[in-house]
Amino acid sequence: MQPIAARQWSAGFLPSKFQGVKLNSIGDPVLHIHNPPGLNAKIQRDSIDAINALNRAQAGTWKDPEIQTRIAQYEMAFKMQTSVPGLVDMSKEPASVLEAYGASPGDGSYASNCLLARRLAERGVRFIQLYHRDWDHHGGVKRNIELKAEEVDRPTAALIADLKQRGMLEDTLVVWGGEFGRTPMSQGGDGRDHHIKGFTYLLAGGGIKGGVVHGATDDLGYAAVENPVSVHDFHATMLHVLGIDHKRLTVKFQGLDARLTGISGDVVKDILV
Repeated sequence: MQPIAARQWSAGFLPSKFQGVKLNSIGDPVLHIHNPPGLNAKIQRDSIDAINALNRAQAGTWKDPEIQTRIAQYEMAFKMQTSVPGLVDMSKEPASVLEAYGASPGDGSYASNCLLARRLAERGVRFIQLYHRDWDHHGGVKRNIELKAEEVDRPTAALIADLKQRGMLEDTLVVWGGEFGRTPMSQGGDGRDHHIKGFTYLLAGGGIKGGVVHGATDDLGYAAVENPVSVHDFHATMLHVLGIDHKRLTVKFQGLDARLTGISGDVVKDILV
């Protein structure tokens, strides 16, 4: 786990009920997913109902949104205890599907996580992030990129094809990319440094045109010079295909009506169907 990773699933300035739930790749997918000896589902359900009754009484008095978050988290945890074991059980997935992804369930690989993402989407999970940690190539970039391509290209393509075959791609936005690009000049002879002037994202499904390239860098790959898309534009476009007007959606934060795209951002209409 990289030090920055935990912050990537926080809710930022949104209420904490919107933060992500991390699933482990190896071992129990969620900590404490199984009840201890002597505690069955009915006893647990009764306990949660009693606790949340107290929480709702407190919420009515204090008007604290974090109490509502606590109630939601108890309910979420109970639902996950009943649904997650079946979610991660891939024993009934056909061999052809495992072969397409290059997945060996239980190995914690990016390929297995791509298959898990499809199973999450099938069950109505609205936002899923796959995090592949070993990409920061300040050294040995050529060989390392070859290894990363072997790990991610096949399962990513399989996920998109699988969603399309199941009729899910048109309602699912797939976003593939990293935090930034890499410099066109070397670092330490065989590596590349972090670079924000020009980099690429791949989008599929969710109302995005297929088979198009939008924008280009200069000849050295140093900076975006043709149809540059800012981070704010990118998020405005993602929100748009999800049916949200980024200029109208605001959240009260420290006395201000804050937008998810800050004070800028335009929808990139040329890539939309």
